[in-house]
Amino acid sequence: MLPFKLVYSDDYFLPIGAHVFPAEKYKLIHDRLLTTGVAEPSDFAEPKPATDDDIRLAHTAEYVRKLRTGTLSAAEEMLMEIPYSKQLVDAFWLAAGGSILAAESALRDGVAFNIGGGFHHAYPDHGEGFCMVHDVAVAIRRMQKDKKIQRAMTVDCDVHHGNGTAAIFPPSKASLNRLPSALPGTAKVSSEANDSVFTISLHQANNYPAIKPPSSIDVNLPDGTTDDQYLQWLDNALSSGLRQFSPDLICYIAGADPYREDQLGGLALTIEGLRKRDELLFKVAKARGIPVMVTYAGGYARRVEDTVTIHCNTVGAAKEIFR
Repeated sequence: MLPFKLVYSDDYFLPIGAHVFPAEKYKLIHDRLLTTGVAEPSDFAEPKPATDDDIRLAHTAEYVRKLRTGTLSAAEEMLMEIPYSKQLVDAFWLAAGGSILAAESALRDGVAFNIGGGFHHAYPDHGEGFCMVHDVAVAIRRMQKDKKIQRAMTVDCDVHHGNGTAAIFPPSKASLNRLPSALPGTAKVSSEANDSVFTISLHQANNYPAIKPPSSIDVNLPDGTTDDQYLQWLDNALSSGLRQFSPDLICYIAGADPYREDQLGGLALTIEGLRKRDELLFKVAKARGIPVMVTYAGGYARRVEDTVTIHCNTVGAAKEIFR
């Protein structure tokens, strides 16, 4: 039995038809964790959908109304890059409920996973980049509303910038400074973070989205960044962020798409390098006694089995460190 919970539902499947986003990956991860013995059935928790009031904690009432009534404009649906349906709305509401449950579980157990979620491109008033609803933001605001936490930190390790996260939780001051490092990338740090949520994004600079609103810390990685370089940047970003901000919860967006074989990425991380990324974050959080809620975000490897392996390895890393 794992010392933490894995939140999962078969209804996480996104009904989007033939698509670069592998909608089947959630069930494949669930099944792999069971067949390899990393987890057993009792380790999984079934989520309930978020309520409309929960979703409105991070999104405008008008946007929620459009999603519920199917009245998005053609341009709004195109920007989302996934075909609208009521079934899709239900899946995103369930993913948000999964992140709420994972956040609650992490506060109890020290770490927890939503085997799904991480839809970090959703803005308060619209969806973008395969993301309809920002489940992580909903979970943070719900934990704050319930007075279970005061302050949260997001650590976004998807290959794509967390633009929706930065828009929902903008730094309270946009004066930007360079993060000290000998590496050939660029990192910018806001001198004063949002009072209640501190956002860190490590992403490929020359990739989606074209417009990247400022996070509290943005690490703009050059094309072809390798394992060792990435780990140094992550270590620097975590050290800098945790010097400035003391969170009650870390929300780790553990994208699989920094992988060198990813179809939508241009970094050069290996599967082993990605596991070391996970281990680094978990070790830092555990050493400081900060609970971690994990969501999965992107992963578009040429072989879906590689994406599944990367995501399952994140659970394995947590099992090793939090056992």
